[in-house]
Amino acid sequence: MVQLCRRISSSTPFQRGVLALIVLNAIVMGLETLPELVSRLGSAFEAVNAAIQALFVLEIAVRLAACGSRPQDFFKSGWNVFDFSVVALSLLPAAGPLATIARLARVLRVARLVSGMPELRLIIGTMLRSIPSMGHVVMLLGLLIYVYGVIGHHMFAAADPEHWGSLIRAAKTLFFIITLEGWIEIMRASEAASPWASLYYMSFIVIAVFVVTNLFIAVVINNLEKVRQEEAGDEPANGGGTEDELRRLGARIEELTAAVEALRTRERLPDRSG
Repeated sequence: MVQLCRRISSSTPFQRGVLALIVLNAIVMGLETLPELVSRLGSAFEAVNAAIQALFVLEIAVRLAACGSRPQDFFKSGWNVFDFSVVALSLLPAAGPLATIARLARVLRVARLVSGMPELRLIIGTMLRSIPSMGHVVMLLGLLIYVYGVIGHHMFAAADPEHWGSLIRAAKTLFFIITLEGWIEIMRASEAASPWASLYYMSFIVIAVFVVTNLFIAVVINNLEKVRQEEAGDEPANGGGTEDELRRLGARIEELTAAVEALRTRERLPDRSG
């Protein structure tokens, strides 16, 4: 039974079927936002949701059974924990004090598409891995906005108080400038206050947009390579079974050795192993 569940859970049709089920669930949830369809097909939507939920439970049960006598191995993967939690929470009743959690879990079932696709897992893993590293870049950007905000307040507050009237307004303006939206109009209003306005804006854009933003990209690319190497070295997500696989591999080697010995004996070939 364990071997059967292990073969099923690791098979391509099973994985593709789960992805198709997640996509179907997303389509149904999108259709449920149309009041005219809900009024006509409300009972059909409930039946489809119940069937999808039952299939999700069956999927988790198969993957758990694939771990054999070590079901705890299933929870060694964070993605498996996420899948199990979403499916378990979506079993909560859709009425009463837990209704909000149940509805949220139903929405998160769509997010299971990430756990089902290695490429998306790689991207999400890179994002999560990059968050701590980005802290220092964010601190650098915050310091840069603070310094330029104070300078901009003293230079342009009199001519353009709407954007530079206080440090908070100046920081907000600089944040908008980082997006490169509307900064030319702001600069033209500031040029009336100081002949150094052009140098101020251009230097900030070069440092904040082209330098600091590229630091974010560099951090992500660096962590992307690390996560890719970790993914390549991970064990299969569905199964603990490492010891069983080694035993099967050893048994297969013994069978091949016996077959070679039998062939050597039959053909009367000399033993050259020594």
